[in-house]
Amino acid sequence: MLSQRIAIDLGTANTLVWVAGQGLAANEPTVVAVSIEENRVIAVGNEAKRMLGRTPENLTALRPMRDGVIADYQVTEAMLRYFIAKVSPRFSFLRPEVMVCVPAGCTQVERRAALDATLSAGARTAYLIDEPLAAAIGAKIPVTAASGHMILDIGGGSAEAAVICLGGVVIHKSVRVGGNKIDESIANHVRKKHNLIIGDQTAELVKIRIGSATKSPDGSSTMEVSGRDQVLGLPRTINLTAAEVTEAIRPTLLQIIGAVKGVLEDTPPELASDIIERGITMSGGTSMLNNFDRLMVEETGVPAHMAEDPLLCVVKGTGAALENLDLYKRSIAKR
Repeated sequence: MLSQRIAIDLGTANTLVWVAGQGLAANEPTVVAVSIEENRVIAVGNEAKRMLGRTPENLTALRPMRDGVIADYQVTEAMLRYFIAKVSPRFSFLRPEVMVCVPAGCTQVERRAALDATLSAGARTAYLIDEPLAAAIGAKIPVTAASGHMILDIGGGSAEAAVICLGGVVIHKSVRVGGNKIDESIANHVRKKHNLIIGDQTAELVKIRIGSATKSPDGSSTMEVSGRDQVLGLPRTINLTAAEVTEAIRPTLLQIIGAVKGVLEDTPPELASDIIERGITMSGGTSMLNNFDRLMVEETGVPAHMAEDPLLCVVKGTGAALENLDLYKRSIAKR
């Protein structure tokens, strides 16, 4: 029996697991709950996310990934072990081959940490692929062709813009700004303007429900937001408008667009003409923010469109690369 092949999109906000021949096997938040006294992992994924901001003194719920790279090695290893065990058959003699994607802009040390953590978590062979390349493969872009394609992958912790040609990344720029920074911008705005302290999960809910990259003609959508009054320390509820949220998140969105402009400036002329013709493909959960593609077109003058299934692009592409190793071997690291 051949060993199982597993592709993992180890994101700052969510971890997605793809099993060759089966498809998407797991999609859970990248959160781990740890017992402080015993230094033992208590819960992973959905169960751990429910504990965020609600844990007693002897427990802590944390995100082991920060800005798209490993921030806590031991906890990441325990989390990888959990996901590999979850999708692996109960009785298997061969350990699986695992491919993990990493930001194209991460350092050699960060790449080595990802490979080591994957091997320690139970993989027989570990592979690494650059996130923009995996996103492009998952978005069904013909990456091996001799024409240039631009992909913008915006996750929870980082945004990466890259030009792909002949099966590899020609030029890329990444900013450690993503969905989490947008949530942070909303929380900061509410604190400064309304003297109300809200949690990360509330800020994320605001972004999903009424967040928009451009102002709508009326801007009248509102949402009730509850938190703790900064002055009195008591619970309070306010009405937040969509126009306020758009204003609060605009500087963060412009940082992401800055990375796109940086790549466009450095792109060779032949590839630049291909990009103007084909446009920018946007993938990742944060690209689903209302009207983000419209803001991209306004700021860069280049057509932009969202990929099909933007959340699954990276994990689908990682799975496809794992099944066709010979085709992408120049762009894959192995241990």
